[in-house]
Amino acid sequence: MDKHIFLFLTAFLSTVVLIRLFRRMASHISLIDVPAGRKSHEGTVPLVGGIAIIAAFLFTAFLTRLPLTGFNSLFSGLLLLVVIGLLDDLHDLSARSRFFAQIMASLVMASWGGVMVNDLGALLGSEIVRLNNWAIPFTVIGVIGVINAMNMIDGVDGLAGGITLIALVLFGFVAQSSGLIVHATLLFTLAAAVLGFLVFNFRAPWMNQALVFMGDAGSMTLGFALAWFAVDLTSADRLALAPITTVWVLAVPLLDMASVMLRRVERGMSPFTGDAQHLHHLLLRSGFSTSRTVTIILSASLLCGVIGLTALYYAVPESVMFYAFLFLLLIYHVVMRRVWGSTDQVKPQPE
Repeated sequence: MDKHIFLFLTAFLSTVVLIRLFRRMASHISLIDVPAGRKSHEGTVPLVGGIAIIAAFLFTAFLTRLPLTGFNSLFSGLLLLVVIGLLDDLHDLSARSRFFAQIMASLVMASWGGVMVNDLGALLGSEIVRLNNWAIPFTVIGVIGVINAMNMIDGVDGLAGGITLIALVLFGFVAQSSGLIVHATLLFTLAAAVLGFLVFNFRAPWMNQALVFMGDAGSMTLGFALAWFAVDLTSADRLALAPITTVWVLAVPLLDMASVMLRRVERGMSPFTGDAQHLHHLLLRSGFSTSRTVTIILSASLLCGVIGLTALYYAVPESVMFYAFLFLLLIYHVVMRRVWGSTDQVKPQPE
């Protein structure tokens, strides 16, 4: 059997086995999600998916026997966030505690690991927009943004996992085609672990609801992993991706987060105040089933990612893709604001 196929199967099966094991333990330690507020599922659901994904990924990664020294900041950040996410799933940590942990993970990545956004590419024309002393602050803000975008999109069975899977596979193909074998191996290994989770989380015709959720231990760590690879693949040492291309690969969660936060500000609310006005809420409210809602959003995510990679392949100017994304954000925001109404009264809830 090919070594890579063995690794992917190991990650997939390890996730499946761990989820089955952790599901039995979840109720005994109160690692469960109870319907309340904006949550619409019935009964309690184990919050063990994220722990299983990260445990399976780390286990399989160290089986590769590949040089992983350059990935220490990735593994360290994942370990920090999975612990904080687990504590949050168990004890509902304050938003300040979660935010502090995200800052620490981002600083580990940028300051210790040296994985940071040094430039934004040729966004405004032919000149490279260099960040210089702003590289670390920008990286921290960007990583926290991706983490929270994934957390916000994790509102329907199979959605966050599906978006993560698409992004990991697209990044994996880019890494493979650029000769970054270790990156590609880790990306596809993590994708296999996420696929193992989706076996229990994706809404199949014979399932009324997901058997497990990823929890904050999953959404925070997967958001961090996506941000880490997005930044590292755009670095001067890799040159596998243009910075704007990563934005297109992650377009759906980023667009949704940006629009939701803007609408909250327009209503005089804190941008961090939770509500039920995300894209998946709109589709469900419009009469689409959960499965159809997820299919529509995942299709949009795949389309945006393919557009970004196609533009990269055909050397479309980065400034064109940047302005195209801003135009897409404007259209998306105007449509969503008109649909929901700018004066809707929404009961504040923590995000």
